[in-house]
Amino acid sequence: MIFNVNSLNIIFMFKNSKDHLNEVNETYFKHMTVNLKIGLSKLITGFKFLIHGIIPALFKKNGKD
Repeated sequence: MIFNVNSLNIIFMFKNSKDHLNEVNETYFKHMTVNLKIGLSKLITGFKFLIHGIIPALFKKNGKD
C-alpha cells in the first residue's frame, strides 16, 4: 500500500530520494528551489488560462500577459 507509513517505506523513500538527487547532481535545497519555481510558474499560467477561458479579452497572448 502506497500510504502505509511504516519504517520500511520511509527508509525506501529516503533512499530513492537520495538516489534521484545523486542522478541529477543537485542538493536537496537546489532541487526543491528549482522545482518549486517551475511548479509555481505552471500554476500561475494555468490560472491565467482558466481566466482567459471565462473572459477571452484577458491574457490573449498564451497566458503570458
